[in-house]
Amino acid sequence: MAKKSSIEKNNRRKRLTDQYAKKRADLKAKALDEALPLEERFAARMKLAKLPRNSAPNRVRNRCEISGRPRGYYRKLRLSRIALRDLGSKGLIPGLVKSSW
Repeated sequence: MAKKSSIEKNNRRKRLTDQYAKKRADLKAKALDEALPLEERFAARMKLAKLPRNSAPNRVRNRCEISGRPRGYYRKLRLSRIALRDLGSKGLIPGLVKSSW
C-alpha cells in the first residue's frame, strides 16, 4: 500500500488538471497560433507559465486503484501487477486465468 500522502497529492493534481484544462488549452492554442502577433503569443506563454505547475497533465502519476502503487501499472485495467494477480487468483476478473505449474 502506498503512502496516503502520495495518493492524496496525486488526487490533488488530478483535480487541478481538470480545473485548469480549458484555460490551459486556450492559452496553448494562442501561444502556438502563428497568425497572432508575437507580443500576444508571448503574453499567452507568460500566462501559461503563471498557472500552477501541478495543473499540467504530465504531472499526474498513474496509480493502482486498489493499492495506490505507481509502478507495474496496467492502463487498461487501472491496476498494478500485484493487485491484478490477487484479483485474478480469487477469480474476480472475468476472462483472466492465472497460470500456475
